[in-house]
Amino acid sequence: MREEKRDRQALIAVGGNLPQRCGENIGMSPLETCMKAVETLRVLPGVCVQDVSFWYESAPVPPSGQPPYVNGVIKVATQLSPEELLAALHNIEATQGRLRSVPDAARTLDLDIIDMDGLIRSAPAPDPVLPHPRACQRAFVLLPLRDVAPDWKDPVSGRDLASLLVDVAGQEISRLDTLI
Repeated sequence: MREEKRDRQALIAVGGNLPQRCGENIGMSPLETCMKAVETLRVLPGVCVQDVSFWYESAPVPPSGQPPYVNGVIKVATQLSPEELLAALHNIEATQGRLRSVPDAARTLDLDIIDMDGLIRSAPAPDPVLPHPRACQRAFVLLPLRDVAPDWKDPVSGRDLASLLVDVAGQEISRLDTLI
């Protein structure tokens, strides 16, 4: 018997710190690239964008001398499986000029599933690992997450956002005045 497709809530982190230099998107700033990713998700079959956070500018984590990042979080309802959603996000990244090299490298676009209906999946399960294993250590995820899901709790630890934000209070981040 086939499993019926049902809507799941997913929280997707969006970020980037390099301007685009390929294809039709030459010269797009990191903020423009992040906004374009949201617009691409709005028309992706099986995905319904429900909310988009404010945009934030943050220092790279870990510190690296890279340019600052633009970050946000998108709340979606989706009928896609975690694997299908991750594949779609990787396709959007590639279309926006993302080149995968070394971990924590500068990038035009990074899309990560932070949480999907509180599902807990860890290695050696297939990608994606859920919730995102480093989300709770990063202000650039937690602050925009609070904008779209203020009652969110880490499915692993059970900690709420207020508690988690205390742990990242020293990380450099500021809210931009741009909404989409």
